[in-house]
Amino acid sequence: QVQLEESEGGLVQAGGSLRLSCASSGRTFSSYAMGWFRQAPGKEREFVAAINWSGDSTLYADSVKGRFTISRDNAKNMVYLQLNSLKPEDTAVYFCAARGGIFKRFPSGSGSTYDYWGQGTQVTVSS
Repeated sequence: QVQLEESEGGLVQAGGSLRLSCASSGRTFSSYAMGWFRQAPGKEREFVAAINWSGDSTLYADSVKGRFTISRDNAKNMVYLQLNSLKPEDTAVYFCAARGGIFKRFPSGSGSTYDYWGQGTQVTVSS
């Protein structure tokens, strides 16, 4: 069983930056691929970024490519999402997620393949 807890999000002006973190419980964190997803009001959940179990392979949604960076620290059981050049359309609840199993250690943008989810954290970008 894996429990995920996102750090507090926040309110930031357009063009600003924010770093989200996600802490994972459990001793097998390094065997999980991790992802970040977001959901804006009235919209479906969408993929943001993902990273493989070792941290050397990443995947990004086109909408955030070049602005957001996902990383992980397996020694600390943490995954991070650095959000730069924020836009009002980045406003959403951000969720971290984990997917396990030997065949799911690569990054994926498919939310249905993730096994564990955090509660989410609000990020609001003002114009």
